[in-house]
Amino acid sequence: MKSLTLYGAITLTGLSAGLFYAWAVSVIPGILKVNDITYLQTMQAINRAILNPAFYLVFFGSLVLLALATICQYRAGATFWIILVAAVLYLMGTFGVTAFGNVPLNDQLDVLDLTELSTTKLKVFRKHYETKWNRLHMIRTVFSVASFMTALLTVFISTKP
Repeated sequence: MKSLTLYGAITLTGLSAGLFYAWAVSVIPGILKVNDITYLQTMQAINRAILNPAFYLVFFGSLVLLALATICQYRAGATFWIILVAAVLYLMGTFGVTAFGNVPLNDQLDVLDLTELSTTKLKVFRKHYETKWNRLHMIRTVFSVASFMTALLTVFISTKP
């Protein structure tokens, strides 16, 4: 149970980091090139589509398994402290930034009827949304990768001869 929880936490955290990294290096550069209405419609569609069981498993599962792995590793010396750091990094920098930063921006976008906005209002909202959302996305990407790399260290610590 102890190893399974730890390896599950590492796997899901790695998938979360990969998702955010892939988004940062592919989707963001691609949608920077489209016009305002297309950008906002695309983000609305993606924000709605990503709310699915596979995403929930990776995003929430990382947090749950990191917490469980931390509890399971309580008396494991350095492994405990390393997985605790990974859990805090994910909680604060990935989960927290998403919940209190990206999601509220997504909610603002979701309620807009884009077809009723003028070109000027579309441009203003896109600038507001895109600038903040991309900054927050970079923060959560860095933290998710840091959490994954930190959690991965436990493998090297626990497999020392």
